[in-house]
Amino acid sequence: MQDAGTIGEGHRPLRDKVVEELRRRIVDGAYAPGDRLTEDRLAEAFGVSRNPVREAIRVLEAEGFVVAQPRRSAVVATLSTEDVRDLFDVRLALEPLAARLAAERAGPAAAEALREITTAAEAAATAAQLDRVSELNTQFHATVCGYSGNVLLRSMSEKLHARLQWVYRQSAADRVNHSWAEHESLLAAIGAGDGDKAAAEATNHIRAAQAAALALAR
Repeated sequence: MQDAGTIGEGHRPLRDKVVEELRRRIVDGAYAPGDRLTEDRLAEAFGVSRNPVREAIRVLEAEGFVVAQPRRSAVVATLSTEDVRDLFDVRLALEPLAARLAAERAGPAAAEALREITTAAEAAATAAQLDRVSELNTQFHATVCGYSGNVLLRSMSEKLHARLQWVYRQSAADRVNHSWAEHESLLAAIGAGDGDKAAAEATNHIRAAQAAALALAR
């Protein structure tokens, strides 16, 4: 495990700050699957008492990022086949619809915003900045959902973002070139205003990502 700084002052409950920071470190790979997290060590790393750490572990266990263990500790969850199937079943239900709506309702404007993300991702991939690539992958999909114009769809998709980024980060080294080529095809269909094509490209992309994630799952 790597420790990287304490949590600053502010008005939010300490538990929420610990949840956010611990989730970020898990998603970014600073705490890898199987790493043991003790309340004492996390409290010291974050500069807080054990109570908010204990509460944060409970939250993240409910979200599926950690598994609580005896003696005031937890381990970072390992990606399972069931986790992957659950995530991608939901993505397949939501994201092709979002892509269709983005193409039909926002076409060129959506494509312009997505182009900025793909350009940044290409630079990050060239520099082997896989954490940044993972963030931009999540941003790309969030942007597609945002341009769908459907508030409920966007809200439902937002609940998946941290898990999506966690899964993508684990396969990023193998998937980075393929995934962004798929994003380019999706972007082109959205920019052309072709809802059917955009939905098909989104489906193909999600299925390819699912196959990569299943290859890593246990």
